[in-house]
Amino acid sequence: MKKLILPFILVLSGYLVNAQDNQRAQTLDSLFDIVNSKEKGMGSISIFSNGKEFYQRSIGFSEVEKNVEANATTKYRIGSITKTFTAVVIMQLIEEDKLKLDSYLSDFFPEVPNSEKITLEHLLRHESGIFNVTDDEDFTTWMKEPQTRETMLKRIIKNGTLFEPGDETRYSNSNYLLLSYIAEIIEKKDYAAIVEDRIIDKLGLKNTFYGKEINAEDNQARSYVKTEGAWEVTPETDMSVPMGAGGLVSTPEDLNIFYYNLFEGNLVSKASLESMKTTNDGTGLGLMKLSFNDFEVYGHGGGIDGFSSIAVHFPKEKITASYIANASDYPLNSIFLEAVKITLGLPYQIPDFAPPKALNPEVLEQYTGNYGSDEFPIDVAIFHKEGIVYVQGTGQPPVPLDAAGENIFKADQLMLKLTFIPAENKMMLEQGGKINELKRK
Repeated sequence: MKKLILPFILVLSGYLVNAQDNQRAQTLDSLFDIVNSKEKGMGSISIFSNGKEFYQRSIGFSEVEKNVEANATTKYRIGSITKTFTAVVIMQLIEEDKLKLDSYLSDFFPEVPNSEKITLEHLLRHESGIFNVTDDEDFTTWMKEPQTRETMLKRIIKNGTLFEPGDETRYSNSNYLLLSYIAEIIEKKDYAAIVEDRIIDKLGLKNTFYGKEINAEDNQARSYVKTEGAWEVTPETDMSVPMGAGGLVSTPEDLNIFYYNLFEGNLVSKASLESMKTTNDGTGLGLMKLSFNDFEVYGHGGGIDGFSSIAVHFPKEKITASYIANASDYPLNSIFLEAVKITLGLPYQIPDFAPPKALNPEVLEQYTGNYGSDEFPIDVAIFHKEGIVYVQGTGQPPVPLDAAGENIFKADQLMLKLTFIPAENKMMLEQGGKINELKRK
């Protein structure tokens, strides 16, 4: 009898684990069912536990014009998640004594302002002070055309610096553009080949590569924005523009494989990984430390054209999750957050996407305008349409707000609360436990 007890317990425990996984999968399906049915987004998600996929779902179309449905191997532009790949390459080169964290930018590009003070670590941590080249005032006029290194460098030099190296943390794509150029100089090959040799081939990533013009015949997704209730294809950025700051294409499954192996020590040493995880203001070396309850979680987000993406890893729980959308009519991060809560067995809320209650436009006019401050990284536009107040950060989609009291509006999906003080032309923006005072310009 004793010999039968242990096998019975093992079978029972396996049954319970499978039942839990099935229940989680059903709940996740219910979340993405409503996202799909309400046409709030299109894309794919993958969730790993201990390095193995236990959930995958694709919704919507990879190519709307031909009604081509997305699937598990649909490939998407991942935007700034590319930065983690670039950081891994740089850390590998440092381990091989080809670079140092305290190497100066002037060793490679002395013509860049402050280059004699800017180290590779400043670039990796977004502490260089170098202007973000994709904020260039005429960016939309050249983003679709192939760009040379020389041309991009001229733009970086033209816009100068915003602060002294190490004084602040301010996100800038220029930092990782320069890092990818440095890797090319050291390796004497192009960025695409470097990433392929050092990461893609090593991990056997079947659907990850440096992007070119989107090829829908290869199951590559186009991106879309919703215009007057219909999905409209967006212009394509030429991938010579972002390079190591946002030039890769991948799938959620491949991203999970990448992040899991990074944290398992299969791409960089333990010491290098600890350096990457060490953060200032939440920013590490190609990684962001994200605030989520009491969990330790790292990852990165991305956005390019109409694509948006996020990938995270929970080291202690060994949960890895990635979500890439090629169209969003609701913040991707908000949907992803609920999916993570479901995965971790936390209280969750599946949105019903009910529209906010319309208010008197004459009353709403007192809130409209552009708000900002020297301390806040982006400008925030407030406007109203058909009685609904919208908030829109620089480079982000507009988000409708619910009235929550006198002069108070909120977007629960973003954990955002705005309190307006019209008489003083300012508003208080509260998000993630931080309060920022923004002035109307």
